[in-house]
Amino acid sequence: MLKAKIKLPEKALCALPDRLGNLDAGSDGREQEIGGSDWALESGEELETFQPNGLGLGGSGPEIDEYERDDGKCSENEFEQSKVRPRNERDVGVSVSVKEIIAADERRSDLDYELSLQEINLEKLQRIASLGLLDGGGLRATAWKLLLGYLPASRDLWEKELAENRLKYAKLKEELLLSPSEFSRRNGEVSDTNKHCADSDVDGPLERHTISDEDHPLKIGKASVWHQFFQFKEIGEQIDRDLQRTHPDMKFFSGESSPSRKNREAMRNILLLFAKLNPEIRYVQGMNEVLAPIYYIFSTDTNEQNAANAEADSFSCFVRLLSDSVDHFCQQLDNSSVGIHSTLSRLSELLKANDEELWRHLEFTTKVNPQFYAFRWITLLLTQEFDFQPVLRIWDTLLSNPFGVQEMLLRVCCAMLLCVKSRLLSGDFIANLKLLQHYPEINIEHLLRVAKDIIPDTTSFHLPL
Repeated sequence: MLKAKIKLPEKALCALPDRLGNLDAGSDGREQEIGGSDWALESGEELETFQPNGLGLGGSGPEIDEYERDDGKCSENEFEQSKVRPRNERDVGVSVSVKEIIAADERRSDLDYELSLQEINLEKLQRIASLGLLDGGGLRATAWKLLLGYLPASRDLWEKELAENRLKYAKLKEELLLSPSEFSRRNGEVSDTNKHCADSDVDGPLERHTISDEDHPLKIGKASVWHQFFQFKEIGEQIDRDLQRTHPDMKFFSGESSPSRKNREAMRNILLLFAKLNPEIRYVQGMNEVLAPIYYIFSTDTNEQNAANAEADSFSCFVRLLSDSVDHFCQQLDNSSVGIHSTLSRLSELLKANDEELWRHLEFTTKVNPQFYAFRWITLLLTQEFDFQPVLRIWDTLLSNPFGVQEMLLRVCCAMLLCVKSRLLSGDFIANLKLLQHYPEINIEHLLRVAKDIIPDTTSFHLPL
């Protein structure tokens, strides 16, 4: 489990910390030995993962109950007949595709117009994004940066803000990711060159560089920069292993092509830099899955300058996204109002408020508690439950929620339970646990509609400042 607990300032949800990427606000840096829950994550711990479902936006699950149908409830006989009744796919496909094309064109037109304004209306952007953003033209990349607060509402400030944040990231990389010897060599080049020019006309003995005891590679003290470098080298190796497993079916992330290696190297830099800036959290397996959608969207921006700076922009947005859920990674606050136990309890209460029958069955009959399945759902933002493209669509809705990512995330998690209600009610502990840990195929748009119709609990959430 994580070594120590941090407490973010209230504004952490919408503003970068003073030191870019540092969520370790107010921490004294001391490591503490902590006990904790059985399902807690540990730094570098192997988190059990499952192959995501091959989901498409128009897919449908093997079971359909009242939450999975758009036209209301139907009897079991009607449902059984619907499963075997042949469909006129040509007629249905044409009508649905035309409707989808028209709706997509309208959303693109609305989004193009909104992003062209000198002052972006964030409330309107949230409404548009909640219905799904379209790939192409960098629309989703720009919209996500605005929704995460990385770009200000005023277009006049974009260039200045981007330049400053990208420069900060470059300096942090040079300071924290270079080996001590390389960092010292680069910093000493200018002064050594100037000194050499001044003394070039004087012959004399060659001078050796002096190295302090703390800067010697064989120094094993904790204060040694080399000790810290080798310590994080192990974390880097763990990151490398995880990145090799990140979406192996996508050439963007996997393979030995030059672009694939470049993408993995950029993601490695982001995760390692985050670990160094946050020594109380460091790197936890699964963070690579949370970073992947952000880096992919920013790297495929059609704006060449933005795509070239995808690493720096992804780092800043990754920090902002995690700031909304960083307490879930810290064991000291597990039982607090902001810890993971509290979040899991809110999910249980949300289910109870919307379907007490299902809640009672899971809670008392089969005893399938949220910590057995929802911990991964929540901490990894559903990236392990669905395929990549559906995850992007879900994130459009999560990032556009005015009450924050976590509030909508709990509603989506609750909707996932409601949409498999019939199977859960007929299942025992083992069957239900397997079902929820290997979530079945489902129509993503319908899932999100169910989530939006859920009675929300906003008592524990605050509007972003």
